[in-house]
Amino acid sequence: MVGWLLAGTCGAADKPNIVLLFIDDWAWNGTPVPMDDGVPNSRMPVLQMPNVERLAREGMKFTSAYASPQCSPARVRVQTGQSSPRNGFTVFMNDRGQHYFDEKGYPDFPVIPCVSDMTIDAGAVTIPEALKPLGYVSAHIGKWHMRGDPGDEGYVLHNGDTSNNPGNTLPEGANQRLPDDLTDPKLMFSVTEKAIGFMSEQARAGQPFYLQISHYAMHEGRECLPATREKYTRHPLVQAYYQKIGKTADTVKRKEDPAIWLGMGDDLDGRIGAVLKRISELGIEDNTYVVLVSDNGYRHRELQLTDGLKQPHHAAKWWVWQGGIRVPMIVRGPGIKAGSVFEGNVVNYDFLPTFVDWAGGDPATLKNIDGVSLASYMAGEPPTDAFLKRNLYFHYPHYRTSMPHSAVVSGTRKLLHFYERPDIPMLFDLSKDTGEVHNIAATHPEERKQLYDDMMRYFDKIGARIPKRNPDYDPTLYKNSKEYGKRIQWGPFEDRRPLEEDER
Repeated sequence: MVGWLLAGTCGAADKPNIVLLFIDDWAWNGTPVPMDDGVPNSRMPVLQMPNVERLAREGMKFTSAYASPQCSPARVRVQTGQSSPRNGFTVFMNDRGQHYFDEKGYPDFPVIPCVSDMTIDAGAVTIPEALKPLGYVSAHIGKWHMRGDPGDEGYVLHNGDTSNNPGNTLPEGANQRLPDDLTDPKLMFSVTEKAIGFMSEQARAGQPFYLQISHYAMHEGRECLPATREKYTRHPLVQAYYQKIGKTADTVKRKEDPAIWLGMGDDLDGRIGAVLKRISELGIEDNTYVVLVSDNGYRHRELQLTDGLKQPHHAAKWWVWQGGIRVPMIVRGPGIKAGSVFEGNVVNYDFLPTFVDWAGGDPATLKNIDGVSLASYMAGEPPTDAFLKRNLYFHYPHYRTSMPHSAVVSGTRKLLHFYERPDIPMLFDLSKDTGEVHNIAATHPEERKQLYDDMMRYFDKIGARIPKRNPDYDPTLYKNSKEYGKRIQWGPFEDRRPLEEDER
């Protein structure tokens, strides 16, 4: 028995195991499973992922799951059960030695943005720390990207302080073809092998475990097995795309090749299948929760391989529009009805209290968190009105490819606030307008004001960093800055926004 096994844990055999499959940069519509059965473009038709489809058949699908606009804040939210404005980790960026405002990075822009925390707060209780007193041992395999040592957060097995870099196994210049000898794209196979080894050891010892498998796929730096790419290069829709852009399977560049992105998803599904197979072989399938979710939203142009399908959401990663924060989520496990669907809003900071609940603990003992346990809802209990209308908060007080902005989702209503343009109030009815095309703030001023006031009171209560106006703002320099066009295109608007080419 290895050193991290816990001896003499009372009732260990009765406690469920928890496996979190955490996927990188995967849009709400990035799987072949329709996240909303009534929405044709809520899935990726060409992509083959039979194991993900199996999870949906055997578990619960969440139509309205939310994450974060960027990967690192998502990871901190999962670990701590806290919203990003509360934990202060709102982006992965160097703070340049500053504490609150980023006075150095964007001196000519309309507002002075904020810096972000650089690590998980020392006082925050993470998943392993919350589960250890309940008899669990925890491992984190793959991408960490939160700085610091995962071992300091309670993980007994991990890959250290990993970023995106290990998962990009091919050099940046290798953009013309995949090498014929590529055997571990995005480290999918080695990550899975290490995770299966941990899982097997704990199961044989009768030790309940938490295992987070944080894949580097589907992050850019596209990689897949050459044979899997070859399979998709032969697909008629991929062939039609090559013809449209005047390329062939031999001349298309790696970053623009849909066959590699599709192959990456296909290979990822195979690794998910390997985990599911090992769970079954170990005889722990009936006592193991499997959670599949993405870290942030995205915008996959591969959707347009299928004629007539357009993007379902506005914007993409780095933004708190739906395209940046809505993600696929499927959960299978004991007590969860096969083929069930949950339509209420859920968010990634709900995982910590849910896992504690599954482990037999009391989520109410977790202090200074924003998430709530989803365990009872997954077991079939109807959600309360208070749960369905609770406020979910998203905060990105930074420039980069986007601009400082925040949002609150409450039931079917969503408020956005852009710190550059506080004079443009924004409110959307997501029940009719998931694309966030129609700004209804002008016709619902009281409702908009209530949500805005709720958000700002919450930000004030938890000490969120808020941008301020820049007295040295230079409009000319701002307009000449990189990404200015995209900021304006995806920034605030009154009444109605024009649809983009891939939305029409």
